[in-house]
Amino acid sequence: MRRLAFLLLAGSLVLSSSTSLLARDAPANTKESAGKDDNVQAPTSESAVSTKHSVSIGGRSVAYTATAGNLIIRDEQGQAQATVFYVAYTVDGGKNANRPVTFLYNGGPGSSSMWLHMGSIGPVRIETAAPAATAPAPYHLVPNSDSLLDKTDLVFIDAVGAGYSRPVGKAEGKDFWGVDQDVSAFSRAIQRYVTLNNRWNSPKFLFGESYGTTRSGALVDALQDKGMAINGVILMSSILNYGVRMPGYDEMYIGYVPSYAAAAWYHGKVANKPADLKAYLDQVRAFARGPYATALAKGQDVPAGEADAVAQQLAAYTGLSAQYIRESNLRIEPARFRKELLRDQRRTIGRFDARFEGVDEDAAGEVPGYDASDTGISGAFITAFHDYLSGQLNYHSDLEYRPTFGDIGKDWDWKHQASGIKRPLQTAYVAGDLAHAIRTNPHLQVLSVNGYYDFATPFFITEYDLTHMNLEPSLRSNVHFLYYPSGHMVYLNTDALRQLKGDLARYYDSTNHS
Repeated sequence: MRRLAFLLLAGSLVLSSSTSLLARDAPANTKESAGKDDNVQAPTSESAVSTKHSVSIGGRSVAYTATAGNLIIRDEQGQAQATVFYVAYTVDGGKNANRPVTFLYNGGPGSSSMWLHMGSIGPVRIETAAPAATAPAPYHLVPNSDSLLDKTDLVFIDAVGAGYSRPVGKAEGKDFWGVDQDVSAFSRAIQRYVTLNNRWNSPKFLFGESYGTTRSGALVDALQDKGMAINGVILMSSILNYGVRMPGYDEMYIGYVPSYAAAAWYHGKVANKPADLKAYLDQVRAFARGPYATALAKGQDVPAGEADAVAQQLAAYTGLSAQYIRESNLRIEPARFRKELLRDQRRTIGRFDARFEGVDEDAAGEVPGYDASDTGISGAFITAFHDYLSGQLNYHSDLEYRPTFGDIGKDWDWKHQASGIKRPLQTAYVAGDLAHAIRTNPHLQVLSVNGYYDFATPFFITEYDLTHMNLEPSLRSNVHFLYYPSGHMVYLNTDALRQLKGDLARYYDSTNHS
């Protein structure tokens, strides 16, 4: 199918060309203009379409209004720069001015918010066969009893260039396609929505997935710098530091080991399989940060006996052979692991979700030919969203809706002016911005949501980033971690989604100060 999706473009930064992308690959031959689709002009004024609906959540009927529309964001001279598409869900009959509102977005860079919108905590969701491949149409869009709409209003926002969002006027893609440019655009869009809808006094939350967490880390600090204090930030499947993904560093290899072990456990490749995955992964974490990290730190000079011992233990945890690990110089690249784990069954495993299995042309290759966890769901999500937008939300546009836009990832400016650092960083590190946001707003609560089987943004690396923010002891309890037996898109596992809804409800109840 189309190699669509979020181009999280760790690109040239990650381990090798075979494992270079941290989210969905974008098409390499995209030629569309950033602002026009076949001479269709993007709107330069704001408009919206509202429809009435209801959904049963927790046995209670919740009446709500769905609003699909666009926001115009402007430069400092007041000139329109972009039209930003959004879909908002607001509960009817409530005191909206004081009700929590959550802004949600996917990552890429270059992805629309369609994935979170159709799969997670909105009032409807697409049914899939995950972790098996979902059959072609007709698909089934169903009411979402695990929606978070009973706790917060929801606003799904598309990045400029993705979805129906486009540059307008004299603006060009380069004005938005970069770490800091993107944060500026989202900051202005959120402020515009809040102003337009009288939500300044509402508790406010940010919910990002994948590169959306990179955005959130810097965005929360930028919004607070503008005077908009944020109640909470939800980071699903995080990537907060691209710097350690440069060649020559071993942190990525160390960070993937618990994810490898989780996948081996799931697929029955661990001898005497432990019953308790959580306890088992605690053992693996200790090995990864201990003997394994020590051996890698010695580089090419690690003694042969030590290398053999580490290879044997790593083989026990990962299901690979000790010989394969030794021949890999103790450093297992994610794409190679995905090909090697089930090679004896002539199967590969998914990157976004290692529970998925794929079949290549042959079993002899070095890396998988495709990501089964991408192709297995993309058709369902894209088709369902198009049908839903026109059929239920009554929103129509002559523009092409772009689930992702390849030019954004190719042209992305990775430099970032980080909080407290004088010179721009050459690649994104935003955990420092997030830490600054917590220090300046000690009520800010950060929730890290992780899937054990996520090979795009491994949970052990997220733990490292969030525990290395140099927070004072009094602030460390502001950061919380949740784990689920799922992948990058945690909500694809409906049991995990149900658990996630309960966890999020408790988080909102404890964080909302209204």
